[in-house]
Amino acid sequence: MQDVVLVTGRTMREPDPESHLLIAALREQGIGVEMQPWGDGFGWGSARLVVVRTPWDYFDHHDEFIRWARHVATLTALVNPIEVLEWNSHKEYLLDLHRVGVPTIATTVVSRGTAAESQLAVLRGHAGEIVIKPAISGGAIGALRAAADTEAAALHLAALLDAGDVLVQPLADAVLRDGEVSLIYFAGVFSHAVRKIPAVGDYRVQKQHGGTVVAHTPTASELEVGAAALKATPKPTAYGRVDLVDVAGQPTLMELEVIEPELFLGRDPEAPRRFAVQLGSLLEAAR
Repeated sequence: MQDVVLVTGRTMREPDPESHLLIAALREQGIGVEMQPWGDGFGWGSARLVVVRTPWDYFDHHDEFIRWARHVATLTALVNPIEVLEWNSHKEYLLDLHRVGVPTIATTVVSRGTAAESQLAVLRGHAGEIVIKPAISGGAIGALRAAADTEAAALHLAALLDAGDVLVQPLADAVLRDGEVSLIYFAGVFSHAVRKIPAVGDYRVQKQHGGTVVAHTPTASELEVGAAALKATPKPTAYGRVDLVDVAGQPTLMELEVIEPELFLGRDPEAPRRFAVQLGSLLEAAR
């Protein structure tokens, strides 16, 4: 029986840049580990701990992925817990966090099937530039930055709604200047942070869109928001990434990533060990 299985994607748009660091750290702890793509091609009950790490194709097969995760949760210990994975897989969770007082980017969820006039009403409720993106997605796939009163915005919203629910959010201007701050946590304890900066003229901070990553020392206010966001998850998390932007001087949640975030393990020499120790504790609890 394997100690830990790290879950990756069946197809990957980008190579996984960091799981090898976690694997090495786990083995240094004397923990057996291997990687497997999610799905039915592996005997998941043979692992004591299944850790969902880099299934970067899950949103292409959302319903299938959730069914798989539910099944695995009946066989062994699943990390993060299935309740967290389901909740976080649809970005409507942002509304939940806002309701409990976490400073969160203003978000309107437009449901699939919304009438055309209601779609336009959502757009008319915004001034200036907005971002329109699928409610189930990642890596800025399907996202559009546009002025709210343009035909491009209306057409993009309508097109995305043909496939699923959609988010409409104001563009946080500070992203263009300062990017996003990412706080990384293991078992709710802060580990390290980075700042992700978009390419000149872009708002997307992901490296596939030209974004870069630099070191960051978080402020007390940023850490306060990060802790509040993680406290609001349906169950405690073994790992998480809190993405923040500045809105009028207030660190504000853009995303809470607790399914498959890049954790920037290579940015802090001790981060892989911290994560491995946390997983070792969960493994002991699962024995």
